[in-house]
Amino acid sequence: MKQFINILRIRVFSFPQVTCPLRIVLICSFLLFTFHSMSAQELETLINQALENNPEIQKVDFQHKIASEKVNEVNSLPNTEFNFGVMAVAPEMEMPMERFRVSVMQMLPWFGTITARENYATSMADAQFMDITIAKRKLALSVSQFYYQLYEISAKQDVLDDNISLLKTYEQLALTSVEVGKASAVDVLRLQIRQNELQQEKEVLIQQFTGIQAAMNSLLNRDYDVEVSVVSSLEILENDTFYSYDSLSVNPELLKYDKLYQSVEQSELLNQKERGPMIGFGVEYINQENSPMITSSYKDMVMPMLSVSIPIFNKKYNSQSKQNDLRKQEIQSQKDERLNMLKAELSKAVSQRNQSRIKFDIQEKNLKQAQDAETILIKSYETGTIDFNDVLDIQELQLKFQMNQVESVRSYYLQTSIINYLTR
Repeated sequence: MKQFINILRIRVFSFPQVTCPLRIVLICSFLLFTFHSMSAQELETLINQALENNPEIQKVDFQHKIASEKVNEVNSLPNTEFNFGVMAVAPEMEMPMERFRVSVMQMLPWFGTITARENYATSMADAQFMDITIAKRKLALSVSQFYYQLYEISAKQDVLDDNISLLKTYEQLALTSVEVGKASAVDVLRLQIRQNELQQEKEVLIQQFTGIQAAMNSLLNRDYDVEVSVVSSLEILENDTFYSYDSLSVNPELLKYDKLYQSVEQSELLNQKERGPMIGFGVEYINQENSPMITSSYKDMVMPMLSVSIPIFNKKYNSQSKQNDLRKQEIQSQKDERLNMLKAELSKAVSQRNQSRIKFDIQEKNLKQAQDAETILIKSYETGTIDFNDVLDIQELQLKFQMNQVESVRSYYLQTSIINYLTR
């Protein structure tokens, strides 16, 4: 149903208005609902293809996988220390001399430090995951915007086709009028010139369609000349969903700041754990030469070792705590700033969508009045007083109103896409 397109009409002025039976109305309503479901599914298919194939999404996904793998990286102990020493030149002494010594030492972080590191790495991976969500939503928005631009161009081409056909009808009327002396050949030429102008506009739109189609195909990571089909008709909904600022709370751009805030909290917990000492356990073995001075059968020595590493100078950790406090304040300020921007964008989108509805309704009234004026002009043809200059003026007005309606529909759905991005 193209409410905004003036389809080439068969001129019948005396037919009464016919009311469809209830059964036919229900069938038409069902077909209309099915049509809109099919159109939404078609756009959804394009969005899904973009999400699967777009390199930007793949890049962000790899970044998240790298961040997730860091959880395994931090779940490890410090390097185990092995020491080996051998006496290169033995001095001449009566006392027994050692031949070599071997030791092993393992340092252990304070209790809960490794868990704190894992929690911090996990929190950073969660924040990275929000980048994937944001990138996917932005990609879906871009695909939707290109889709509705393609729809606008396609709908305008239909409008131009209808008007060209209408002008051809007028041209036949003008030729007939020239034959009977009621019009001049100039009127015919003007109608033909007007058709050429509309044909030029159509060819320009074809080129615009090709360019935007290539841009959309690039988002889908496929050949630029793959044909993109769009729905033939879209209608402005009677009732719009009401959105409040509270719905912005689910926007991933804001949720990311919450994840970053949590990561800073985990960083501070890790900092507190790293303030604790490190404990090392080890053993050292010393091998000695045989000597008559050693009466025991155990001439070699085995010595257990205990090591403690205490961070006496805490300036580093105190500074890290202050940085974390400042970082949390910074993140909160960034979130507040972004929330204000999203509120402004939501208000702007809702306002522009309302403007689109108003413009569409006004153009609908103007189009109806232009059609009534056209009807009067066509009726005057029966009396031989038709003025083809007036016909052209009315036709230009109708074309203007129809084009404006198409632009209003496109703007309505573009702003709806932005609203959905912000609030869903």
